[in-house]
Amino acid sequence: MPTIALLGTMDTKGTEYSWVKQRLHELGCSSVLIDCGIFDPALAPDIDADTVARAAGSSLAALRDQHDRGAAMSVMANGAGAVLTRLLADGDMDGVLALGGSGGSSIAGAAMQQLPIGVPKLLVSTMASGDVSPYIGTADVTLMYSIVDIAGINSISRKILGNAAAAMAGMASSDPRETEPATTSEKQLIAASMFGVTTTGVTAARDHLEALGYEVLVFHATGSGGRSMERLITSGFFAGVLDLTTTELADELVGGVLSAGASRLDAAGKNAVPQVVSLGALDMVNFGPLATVPEAFRQRQLHVHNDTITLMRTTRAENETLGRIIGAKLSAATGQATLFVPLHGLSALDISDGPFWDPGADSALLEALRGELKNSAVNIIEMEASINDRTFAVAAAEELDRLIKDDNSHRRVQPQGRNAGTPHE
Repeated sequence: MPTIALLGTMDTKGTEYSWVKQRLHELGCSSVLIDCGIFDPALAPDIDADTVARAAGSSLAALRDQHDRGAAMSVMANGAGAVLTRLLADGDMDGVLALGGSGGSSIAGAAMQQLPIGVPKLLVSTMASGDVSPYIGTADVTLMYSIVDIAGINSISRKILGNAAAAMAGMASSDPRETEPATTSEKQLIAASMFGVTTTGVTAARDHLEALGYEVLVFHATGSGGRSMERLITSGFFAGVLDLTTTELADELVGGVLSAGASRLDAAGKNAVPQVVSLGALDMVNFGPLATVPEAFRQRQLHVHNDTITLMRTTRAENETLGRIIGAKLSAATGQATLFVPLHGLSALDISDGPFWDPGADSALLEALRGELKNSAVNIIEMEASINDRTFAVAAAEELDRLIKDDNSHRRVQPQGRNAGTPHE
Protein backbone atom coordinates (compact mmCIF):
# COMPACT_ATOMS: atom_id res chain seq x y z
CA MET A 1 0.00 0.00 0.00
CA PRO A 2 1.61 3.32 -1.05
CA THR A 3 1.87 6.07 1.53
CA ILE A 4 1.14 9.65 0.53
CA ALA A 5 2.49 12.62 2.47
CA LEU A 6 -0.24 15.26 2.71
CA LEU A 7 1.59 18.54 3.25
CA GLY A 8 -0.29 21.68 4.17
CA THR A 9 -1.59 24.24 6.62
CA MET A 10 -4.01 22.28 8.78
CA ASP A 11 -5.10 25.47 10.58
CA THR A 12 -6.91 26.68 7.44
CA LYS A 13 -7.29 23.62 5.19
CA GLY A 14 -8.41 20.91 7.62
CA THR A 15 -11.69 20.17 5.86
CA GLU A 16 -10.06 19.79 2.47
CA TYR A 17 -7.24 17.56 3.70
CA SER A 18 -9.69 15.39 5.61
CA TRP A 19 -11.65 14.83 2.39
CA VAL A 20 -8.52 14.05 0.35
CA LYS A 21 -7.25 11.70 3.06
CA GLN A 22 -10.49 9.74 2.91
CA ARG A 23 -10.42 9.63 -0.89
CA LEU A 24 -6.84 8.32 -0.88
CA HIS A 25 -7.88 5.62 1.58
CA GLU A 26 -10.67 4.59 -0.80
CA LEU A 27 -8.06 4.37 -3.57
CA GLY A 28 -5.92 1.99 -1.52
CA CYS A 29 -3.39 4.48 -0.12
CA SER A 30 -2.39 5.35 3.40
CA SER A 31 -1.36 8.89 4.29
CA VAL A 32 0.83 10.96 6.60
CA LEU A 33 -0.58 14.38 7.48
CA ILE A 34 2.14 17.02 7.90
CA ASP A 35 1.08 20.35 9.39
CA CYS A 36 2.86 23.49 8.17
CA GLY A 37 0.41 25.93 9.71
CA ILE A 38 1.30 28.37 12.45
CA PHE A 39 -1.93 28.28 14.40
CA ASP A 40 -3.96 25.52 16.04
CA PRO A 41 -4.87 22.84 13.49
CA ALA A 42 -8.47 22.06 12.56
CA LEU A 43 -7.38 18.52 11.69
CA ALA A 44 -5.03 16.54 13.93
CA PRO A 45 -1.81 15.89 11.99
CA ASP A 46 0.51 12.90 12.13
CA ILE A 47 3.51 15.26 12.16
CA ASP A 48 2.75 18.50 13.94
CA ALA A 49 3.86 22.02 13.06
CA ASP A 50 6.34 22.24 15.92
CA THR A 51 8.16 19.16 14.59
CA VAL A 52 8.33 20.81 11.16
CA ALA A 53 9.63 24.08 12.60
CA ARG A 54 12.25 22.26 14.69
CA ALA A 55 13.44 20.42 11.58
CA ALA A 56 14.45 23.87 10.31
CA GLY A 57 16.15 24.88 13.55
CA SER A 58 13.28 26.91 15.01
CA SER A 59 10.10 26.23 16.99
CA LEU A 60 6.41 26.94 16.63
CA ALA A 61 6.47 29.17 19.71
CA ALA A 62 9.32 31.24 18.29
CA LEU A 63 7.51 31.71 14.98
CA ARG A 64 4.35 32.79 16.73
CA ASP A 65 6.28 35.30 18.85
CA GLN A 66 7.93 36.86 15.80
CA HIS A 67 4.61 37.80 14.13
CA ASP A 68 6.36 37.65 10.75
CA ARG A 69 4.33 35.59 8.27
CA GLY A 70 6.95 35.67 5.53
CA ALA A 71 9.73 34.48 7.81
CA ALA A 72 7.47 31.78 9.26
CA MET A 73 6.65 30.44 5.81
CA SER A 74 10.33 30.25 4.92
CA VAL A 75 11.10 28.28 8.09
CA MET A 76 8.17 25.92 7.56
CA ALA A 77 9.17 25.34 3.93
CA ASN A 78 12.69 24.36 4.95
CA GLY A 79 11.41 22.21 7.78
CA ALA A 80 8.85 20.51 5.57
CA GLY A 81 11.55 19.69 3.05
CA ALA A 82 13.66 18.11 5.77
CA VAL A 83 10.70 16.10 7.07
CA LEU A 84 9.83 14.85 3.58
CA THR A 85 13.43 13.91 2.93
CA ARG A 86 13.55 11.91 6.15
CA LEU A 87 10.27 10.13 5.41
CA LEU A 88 11.56 9.18 1.96
CA ALA A 89 14.88 7.92 3.31
CA ASP A 90 13.05 5.79 5.89
CA GLY A 91 10.75 4.30 3.26
CA ASP A 92 7.69 5.92 4.83
CA MET A 93 6.56 7.95 1.82
CA ASP A 94 5.87 7.19 -1.84
CA GLY A 95 4.67 10.61 -2.97
CA VAL A 96 3.60 14.02 -1.71
CA LEU A 97 0.35 15.91 -2.33
CA ALA A 98 -0.35 19.48 -1.25
CA LEU A 99 -3.26 21.91 -1.54
CA GLY A 100 -2.76 25.63 -1.19
CA GLY A 101 -3.28 29.25 -1.98
CA SER A 102 -0.29 31.53 -2.37
CA GLY A 103 1.14 30.86 1.08
CA GLY A 104 0.54 27.13 1.17
CA SER A 105 1.83 26.77 -2.40
CA SER A 106 4.98 28.66 -1.49
CA ILE A 107 5.69 26.31 1.41
CA ALA A 108 4.81 23.14 -0.48
CA GLY A 109 6.63 24.09 -3.68
CA ALA A 110 9.86 24.88 -1.85
CA ALA A 111 9.62 21.66 0.17
CA MET A 112 8.94 19.51 -2.89
CA GLN A 113 11.96 20.98 -4.66
CA GLN A 114 14.17 19.38 -2.02
CA LEU A 115 13.09 15.87 -3.06
CA PRO A 116 14.84 13.78 -5.73
CA ILE A 117 13.64 13.70 -9.30
CA GLY A 118 11.18 10.88 -9.86
CA VAL A 119 9.40 11.09 -6.49
CA PRO A 120 5.74 11.93 -7.30
CA LYS A 121 4.98 15.53 -6.33
CA LEU A 122 1.56 17.10 -6.95
CA LEU A 123 0.53 20.60 -5.91
CA VAL A 124 -3.09 21.71 -6.30
CA SER A 125 -2.89 25.49 -6.24
CA THR A 126 -4.88 28.64 -6.85
CA MET A 127 -1.65 30.05 -8.31
CA ALA A 128 -1.16 27.43 -11.03
CA SER A 129 -2.46 29.58 -13.89
CA GLY A 130 0.15 32.35 -13.61
CA ASP A 131 3.94 32.41 -13.25
CA VAL A 132 4.59 29.03 -11.66
CA SER A 133 8.40 29.13 -11.62
CA PRO A 134 8.66 29.82 -7.85
CA TYR A 135 6.70 26.64 -7.10
CA ILE A 136 8.53 24.36 -9.52
CA GLY A 137 12.09 25.65 -9.69
CA THR A 138 13.98 22.90 -11.51
CA ALA A 139 12.06 20.04 -9.89
CA ASP A 140 9.49 17.70 -11.46
CA VAL A 141 6.55 19.16 -9.54
CA THR A 142 3.16 18.54 -11.14
CA LEU A 143 0.78 21.50 -10.82
CA MET A 144 -3.01 21.35 -10.97
CA TYR A 145 -5.07 24.53 -11.06
CA SER A 146 -7.75 24.44 -8.38
CA ILE A 147 -10.27 26.53 -10.40
CA VAL A 148 -12.00 27.69 -7.20
CA ASP A 149 -10.28 28.68 -3.98
CA ILE A 150 -9.35 25.85 -1.67
CA ALA A 151 -12.09 26.77 0.79
CA GLY A 152 -14.40 23.88 1.52
CA ILE A 153 -15.72 20.94 -0.45
CA ASN A 154 -18.19 21.88 -3.17
CA SER A 155 -19.33 20.64 -6.57
CA ILE A 156 -16.19 21.97 -8.29
CA SER A 157 -13.54 21.33 -5.65
CA ARG A 158 -14.82 17.78 -5.21
CA LYS A 159 -13.98 17.06 -8.85
CA ILE A 160 -10.60 18.76 -8.75
CA LEU A 161 -9.44 17.27 -5.47
CA GLY A 162 -10.82 13.88 -6.48
CA ASN A 163 -8.74 13.99 -9.65
CA ALA A 164 -5.71 15.04 -7.63
CA ALA A 165 -6.12 12.13 -5.22
CA ALA A 166 -6.54 9.68 -8.10
CA ALA A 167 -3.51 11.10 -9.92
CA MET A 168 -1.34 10.84 -6.82
CA ALA A 169 -2.54 7.33 -6.06
CA GLY A 170 -1.69 6.29 -9.60
CA MET A 171 1.76 7.88 -9.57
CA ALA A 172 2.66 6.50 -6.15
CA SER A 173 1.48 3.01 -7.11
CA SER A 174 3.52 2.93 -10.29
CA ASP A 175 7.14 1.82 -10.32
CA PRO A 176 8.93 3.63 -13.19
CA ARG A 177 11.62 0.96 -13.15
CA GLU A 178 9.11 -1.51 -14.60
CA THR A 179 9.25 0.27 -17.97
CA GLU A 180 12.90 1.30 -17.90
CA PRO A 181 15.07 -0.37 -20.54
CA ALA A 182 17.49 -2.80 -19.00
CA THR A 183 20.42 -1.20 -20.80
CA THR A 184 19.78 2.39 -19.65
CA SER A 185 21.97 2.24 -16.55
CA GLU A 186 24.84 0.78 -18.57
CA LYS A 187 25.17 3.88 -20.74
CA GLN A 188 27.01 7.06 -19.97
CA LEU A 189 24.74 10.08 -20.00
CA ILE A 190 25.24 13.20 -22.11
CA ALA A 191 23.49 16.53 -21.52
CA ALA A 192 22.64 18.49 -24.67
CA SER A 193 21.05 21.94 -25.07
CA MET A 194 18.61 22.63 -27.90
CA PHE A 195 16.29 25.35 -29.17
CA GLY A 196 13.80 25.31 -32.02
CA VAL A 197 16.26 27.07 -34.32
CA THR A 198 19.08 24.61 -33.49
CA THR A 199 16.98 21.43 -33.53
CA THR A 200 18.34 20.05 -36.79
CA GLY A 201 21.96 20.25 -35.69
CA VAL A 202 21.45 19.04 -32.14
CA THR A 203 19.30 16.14 -33.32
CA ALA A 204 22.05 15.03 -35.72
CA ALA A 205 24.62 15.25 -32.92
CA ARG A 206 22.36 13.33 -30.55
CA ASP A 207 21.80 10.58 -33.12
CA HIS A 208 25.55 10.25 -33.62
CA LEU A 209 26.27 10.09 -29.90
CA GLU A 210 23.56 7.48 -29.41
CA ALA A 211 25.08 5.42 -32.20
CA LEU A 212 28.36 5.62 -30.25
CA GLY A 213 26.60 4.08 -27.24
CA TYR A 214 25.67 7.10 -25.11
CA GLU A 215 22.28 8.11 -23.77
CA VAL A 216 21.57 11.76 -24.57
CA LEU A 217 19.26 13.92 -22.46
CA VAL A 218 18.18 17.04 -24.37
CA PHE A 219 17.25 20.22 -22.49
CA HIS A 220 15.12 22.92 -24.09
CA ALA A 221 17.00 26.23 -23.71
CA THR A 222 14.04 28.13 -22.27
CA GLY A 223 15.55 29.30 -19.01
CA SER A 224 14.12 26.54 -16.87
CA GLY A 225 15.71 24.02 -19.23
CA GLY A 226 19.14 25.52 -18.78
CA ARG A 227 18.74 25.68 -15.01
CA SER A 228 17.66 22.04 -14.91
CA MET A 229 20.64 20.99 -17.00
CA GLU A 230 23.08 22.90 -14.80
CA ARG A 231 21.54 21.33 -11.70
CA LEU A 232 21.91 17.80 -13.02
CA ILE A 233 25.48 18.45 -14.16
CA THR A 234 26.32 19.58 -10.64
CA SER A 235 24.64 16.44 -9.27
CA GLY A 236 27.12 14.29 -11.20
CA PHE A 237 24.68 12.79 -13.66
CA PHE A 238 26.66 13.33 -16.84
CA ALA A 239 29.83 12.01 -18.43
CA GLY A 240 29.88 14.97 -20.81
CA VAL A 241 27.98 18.04 -21.97
CA LEU A 242 27.16 19.00 -25.56
CA ASP A 243 26.18 22.62 -24.98
CA LEU A 244 25.56 23.69 -28.56
CA THR A 245 22.75 26.12 -27.66
CA THR A 246 23.87 28.85 -25.27
CA THR A 247 21.12 31.33 -26.21
CA GLU A 248 19.94 31.74 -22.61
CA LEU A 249 23.03 33.86 -21.95
CA ALA A 250 21.77 36.41 -24.50
CA ASP A 251 18.46 36.69 -22.64
CA GLU A 252 20.34 37.11 -19.35
CA LEU A 253 22.48 39.89 -20.81
CA VAL A 254 19.82 41.85 -22.69
CA GLY A 255 16.73 41.18 -20.58
CA GLY A 256 14.81 38.54 -22.52
CA VAL A 257 12.23 36.23 -21.01
CA LEU A 258 14.22 32.98 -21.27
CA SER A 259 17.23 33.64 -19.06
CA ALA A 260 18.67 30.73 -17.08
CA GLY A 261 20.52 33.12 -14.77
CA ALA A 262 24.09 34.37 -14.59
CA SER A 263 25.44 30.93 -13.60
CA ARG A 264 24.48 29.34 -16.91
CA LEU A 265 27.50 27.54 -18.46
CA ASP A 266 29.26 27.25 -15.09
CA ALA A 267 28.43 23.76 -13.85
CA ALA A 268 30.46 21.64 -16.27
CA GLY A 269 33.55 23.77 -15.80
CA LYS A 270 33.31 23.85 -12.02
CA ASN A 271 32.77 20.09 -11.82
CA ALA A 272 35.44 19.10 -14.39
CA VAL A 273 32.88 17.54 -16.72
CA PRO A 274 34.11 17.38 -20.36
CA GLN A 275 32.19 19.84 -22.49
CA VAL A 276 31.83 20.86 -26.11
CA VAL A 277 30.28 24.32 -26.32
CA SER A 278 28.94 26.29 -29.26
CA LEU A 279 27.12 29.54 -29.93
CA GLY A 280 23.68 28.29 -30.88
CA ALA A 281 20.97 31.00 -31.11
CA LEU A 282 23.14 33.75 -29.64
CA ASP A 283 21.84 35.77 -32.56
CA MET A 284 18.58 36.28 -30.70
CA VAL A 285 16.85 37.41 -27.53
CA ASN A 286 13.39 36.10 -26.67
CA PHE A 287 10.25 37.99 -25.73
CA GLY A 288 6.59 37.07 -25.54
CA PRO A 289 3.90 38.22 -28.00
CA LEU A 290 4.89 41.20 -30.15
CA ALA A 291 2.83 43.60 -28.03
CA THR A 292 4.86 42.67 -24.94
CA VAL A 293 8.25 43.63 -26.36
CA PRO A 294 9.62 46.49 -24.19
CA GLU A 295 9.30 49.93 -25.72
CA ALA A 296 13.09 50.36 -25.71
CA PHE A 297 13.40 47.48 -28.18
CA ARG A 298 10.49 48.27 -30.51
CA GLN A 299 12.77 49.77 -33.17
CA ARG A 300 15.18 46.82 -33.10
CA GLN A 301 15.20 44.00 -35.65
CA LEU A 302 12.30 41.77 -34.57
CA HIS A 303 10.98 38.49 -35.92
CA VAL A 304 7.62 37.02 -34.92
CA HIS A 305 8.43 33.35 -34.34
CA ASN A 306 4.82 32.51 -33.44
CA ASP A 307 1.88 34.10 -31.60
CA THR A 308 3.61 33.74 -28.24
CA ILE A 309 7.29 34.29 -29.07
CA THR A 310 9.00 37.31 -30.62
CA LEU A 311 12.72 37.18 -31.38
CA MET A 312 15.08 40.15 -31.43
CA ARG A 313 18.44 40.13 -33.24
CA THR A 314 21.44 40.72 -30.99
CA THR A 315 23.73 43.62 -31.91
CA ARG A 316 27.49 43.70 -32.47
CA ALA A 317 28.03 45.26 -29.05
CA GLU A 318 25.89 42.63 -27.35
CA ASN A 319 27.67 39.85 -29.18
CA GLU A 320 31.05 41.24 -28.20
CA THR A 321 29.97 41.19 -24.55
CA LEU A 322 28.62 37.67 -24.90
CA GLY A 323 31.93 36.57 -26.35
CA ARG A 324 33.78 37.90 -23.32
CA ILE A 325 31.31 36.27 -20.92
CA ILE A 326 31.49 32.86 -22.58
CA GLY A 327 35.26 33.08 -22.97
CA ALA A 328 35.69 33.83 -19.28
CA LYS A 329 33.46 30.93 -18.27
CA LEU A 330 35.30 28.47 -20.50
CA SER A 331 38.71 29.76 -19.40
CA ALA A 332 37.75 29.02 -15.79
CA ALA A 333 36.79 25.40 -16.52
CA THR A 334 38.60 22.80 -14.44
CA GLY A 335 37.91 20.06 -16.98
CA GLN A 336 38.43 19.72 -20.71
CA ALA A 337 36.49 22.10 -22.94
CA THR A 338 36.31 22.68 -26.67
CA LEU A 339 34.57 25.59 -28.36
CA PHE A 340 32.97 24.79 -31.72
CA VAL A 341 32.29 27.81 -33.93
CA PRO A 342 29.97 27.64 -36.98
CA LEU A 343 31.22 30.35 -39.33
CA HIS A 344 28.10 30.31 -41.51
CA GLY A 345 25.38 30.97 -38.97
CA LEU A 346 24.34 30.51 -35.36
CA SER A 347 20.72 29.47 -35.93
CA ALA A 348 18.13 28.65 -38.57
CA LEU A 349 17.53 32.41 -38.88
CA ASP A 350 21.19 33.37 -39.02
CA ILE A 351 22.00 32.03 -42.47
CA SER A 352 22.88 33.83 -45.69
CA ASP A 353 19.27 34.30 -46.78
CA GLY A 354 17.77 34.38 -43.28
CA PRO A 355 16.20 37.33 -41.43
CA PHE A 356 18.95 37.44 -38.75
CA TRP A 357 21.97 37.06 -41.05
CA ASP A 358 24.56 39.54 -39.76
CA PRO A 359 28.18 38.51 -40.37
CA GLY A 360 29.44 41.62 -38.58
CA ALA A 361 27.64 40.77 -35.36
CA ASP A 362 28.79 37.15 -35.53
CA SER A 363 32.36 38.29 -36.16
CA ALA A 364 32.25 40.53 -33.09
CA LEU A 365 31.24 37.50 -31.03
CA LEU A 366 34.05 35.36 -32.42
CA GLU A 367 36.74 38.03 -32.06
CA ALA A 368 35.82 38.57 -28.42
CA LEU A 369 35.98 34.83 -27.82
CA ARG A 370 39.37 34.52 -29.48
CA GLY A 371 40.72 37.33 -27.36
CA GLU A 372 39.35 35.89 -24.11
CA LEU A 373 40.58 32.36 -24.84
CA LYS A 374 44.01 33.12 -26.36
CA ASN A 375 45.91 32.20 -23.20
CA SER A 376 43.62 29.36 -22.08
CA ALA A 377 43.72 25.61 -22.60
CA VAL A 378 40.38 25.69 -24.42
CA ASN A 379 40.57 24.39 -27.97
CA ILE A 380 38.71 26.44 -30.60
CA ILE A 381 37.48 24.61 -33.71
CA GLU A 382 36.05 26.83 -36.44
CA MET A 383 34.11 25.22 -39.28
CA GLU A 384 32.84 26.48 -42.62
CA ALA A 385 29.30 25.44 -41.75
CA SER A 386 26.15 26.61 -40.00
CA ILE A 387 25.19 25.23 -36.63
CA ASN A 388 22.50 23.06 -38.21
CA ASP A 389 24.78 21.43 -40.80
CA ARG A 390 25.26 17.73 -40.22
CA THR A 391 29.02 17.98 -40.71
CA PHE A 392 29.23 20.48 -37.86
CA ALA A 393 26.97 18.43 -35.58
CA VAL A 394 28.82 15.16 -36.13
CA ALA A 395 32.21 16.80 -35.64
CA ALA A 396 31.05 18.28 -32.32
CA ALA A 397 29.72 14.89 -31.21
CA GLU A 398 32.98 13.19 -32.18
CA GLU A 399 34.96 15.76 -30.21
CA LEU A 400 32.86 15.20 -27.10
CA ASP A 401 33.32 11.45 -27.44
CA ARG A 402 37.07 12.01 -27.59
CA LEU A 403 37.06 14.23 -24.51
CA ILE A 404 35.00 11.73 -22.50
CA LYS A 405 37.22 8.81 -23.41
CA ASP A 406 40.29 10.82 -22.51
CA ASP A 407 38.68 11.84 -19.23
CA ASN A 408 37.77 8.24 -18.43
CA SER A 409 41.30 7.05 -19.12
CA HIS A 410 42.74 9.64 -16.77
CA ARG A 411 40.24 8.98 -14.01
CA ARG A 412 40.32 5.19 -14.42
CA VAL A 413 36.62 4.94 -13.63
CA GLN A 414 33.94 2.49 -14.72
CA PRO A 415 31.71 3.68 -17.60
CA GLN A 416 28.79 4.60 -15.35
CA GLY A 417 30.84 6.15 -12.57
CA ARG A 418 29.45 9.66 -13.05
CA ASN A 419 25.86 8.54 -13.34
CA ALA A 420 25.32 6.84 -10.00
CA GLY A 421 22.59 8.14 -7.76
CA THR A 422 19.60 10.42 -8.07
CA PRO A 423 20.05 14.19 -7.96
CA HIS A 424 18.67 16.26 -5.12
CA GLU A 425 18.01 19.96 -5.01
